Amino acid sequence: MFKKVLIANRGEIAVRILRACREIGIDTVAVFSEADRQALHVRLADEAYLLGPAQSRDSYLRMDKLLDIARKSGADAIHPGYGFLAEREDFAEACTERGITFIGPKASSIAAMGDKMTARETVRKAGIPVVPGTEDIGNLRDEDLLGIARQIGFPLLIKATAGGGGKGMREVSNLDEMPELLKSARREAESSFGDGNVYLEKLVEGARHIEMQVLADEQGNVIHLNERECSIQRRHQKLVEESPSSFLDEELRRKMGEVAVKAAQAVDYVNAGTIEFLVDKERNFFFLEMNTRLQVEHPVTEMVTGVDIVKEQIRIARGRPLSYRQEDIKINGAAIECRINAEDPFNNFIPSTGRITHSLLPTGPGVRIDTGVYPGFEITPFYDPMISKLIVWGETRAQAILRMRRALEEYRIVGVRTNIPFHQMLMDSHRFMAGQYDTRFVEERFAIADESDPAMMEIAAVLATLAAHQQAQRSAQLVQRNERDTSNWKWVGRWERMHR
Repeated sequence: MFKKVLIANRGEIAVRILRACREIGIDTVAVFSEADRQALHVRLADEAYLLGPAQSRDSYLRMDKLLDIARKSGADAIHPGYGFLAEREDFAEACTERGITFIGPKASSIAAMGDKMTARETVRKAGIPVVPGTEDIGNLRDEDLLGIARQIGFPLLIKATAGGGGKGMREVSNLDEMPELLKSARREAESSFGDGNVYLEKLVEGARHIEMQVLADEQGNVIHLNERECSIQRRHQKLVEESPSSFLDEELRRKMGEVAVKAAQAVDYVNAGTIEFLVDKERNFFFLEMNTRLQVEHPVTEMVTGVDIVKEQIRIARGRPLSYRQEDIKINGAAIECRINAEDPFNNFIPSTGRITHSLLPTGPGVRIDTGVYPGFEITPFYDPMISKLIVWGETRAQAILRMRRALEEYRIVGVRTNIPFHQMLMDSHRFMAGQYDTRFVEERFAIADESDPAMMEIAAVLATLAAHQQAQRSAQLVQRNERDTSNWKWVGRWERMHR
C-alpha cells in the first residue's frame, strides 16, 4: 500500500496519471524542467519539484534527481509513464533498492523484453514467430551489423534496442547508405533513451501493425484486452490508432491474444504491457517487440473495453489481483485516436513551436481529450510535439469515423500549426474508410494537398486586420455615465409613485 506517487514524466501522460491518482485518493508529486515551469501537470499536482534544465538528459532522464525528489517528498511509489525512463531496468531496480514501488514491470522483465534483441530471442525460444533479423544478444558493432545485413537482405530496419516510439529507427534500402544511417540511429537512440545500441530487422512489406494490450498481476493472472490497429504511421511514428482492427477476424484475434499472453508469461511479466505484431497480407503474424510500459494509445482500448488501465497499473503495484478475468473482456463498439501534434502537415510535418493563444476543445457524446496544454502554454523544441490525443467512440467503426470528423471540425488551436488538417483529410479518405491500408499507406498512397488560395489568404488577412482595428476602436471609446444615477425603468417607476 502506498499513499503518494511521483510521476516521472511530463505532458498529457503526467496529467492522465495525476487524474487517476486523484480519483483513487492518492497524493501526487510532479517534476518539471525549466521549460515546463508553467505546465498543466505542475499546476494539478499536490507538490511539484524542479529537476533541472530543459534538455531531457539534464532533467527527465536523471535517475539520481528523481530518486532524491522521491525521498524528499516522501513519495512511496513512482509511475514512469511512457518514454524517458519507463523502459530502463536500472531505474526500476534503483527504485526497488530504495524501497520505492515502481508502478510497472519487474526489472528482470524489462531487461528481457525492454531490450528488443533479448525479447526476440526470448519469444523465439518460446516458439513464437519473429520477424527475421538480428538474433544475437548483446551489443553489435557497425562492422558486424553491415555483415549481417547482407544475410538478412534489403529493405531492412535499424532499430534501437531500448525504448520505442520510432526513435532510433531508420529504414535502409541498400548497403551503401547503411553506415551513415547506423550513426544517426545510434545518436537518436542515445539522446532519447541513454542507450545507443541498435539491431536489424527485415522490413515486412505491405504489413499491418497490430498490438495486443496485456495486464498481469503478482498472483500469476495474465489477460489481454484485445488489439489496437496502429498501421497509420509516418516515418514509423504512429499517427492514428483504432480498436478493433477491421483486418482481424475472431479466429486471428483469439490466436494473437493467446500468443501475447504466452509472451508475457515467458518472462514472468507483471503490470501493463503491449505485445506488438506485424501481420502480412496472408494474415501470418510475427512478434515485433514488447513495450514494457503504458502505451500512448491506451485510451483506445479503454474506450472499447471499459477498463481503466492506469488504475489497474496502480492496483497491481499495490499487490492486488486483476479486477477482470479474460471472459470479462468484451469489445464494445469502436474507438479511434488521433494524435494532435504541433507540426505543419503542409511543410513536411516540421515541428511548430510557439505559444498557444487560443484553444477550443471538442466535446459531446463519445469524445475524449487527453492533453497537457492550455491557452498561454508554450510549445518548445525540447520535447515531443504532441499537444493532445483526441479519442472518439462509436457503436460502429463508421459512426466513430463520423464522430471523429465532427470533433476535428470543432477543434481550434491558435498560436502554432497542427496536423489537424492531415487527420481531417485522412478521415475523408475512401481507402481509410474501407480499412484498406498498411504501414506504408501515409507515405506511399496518401497525399495531403494545400488547397489554400493565395487570394483568399490575402482577403482573410485584410478582414482580420479590420476586425482587430474595430475591436481596438471600441475599447478606446469612453461611455459617459447617464445623467440620472439609475436606469430609465427605475426612474419612470419613481416618477409614477410621486404623481399618484
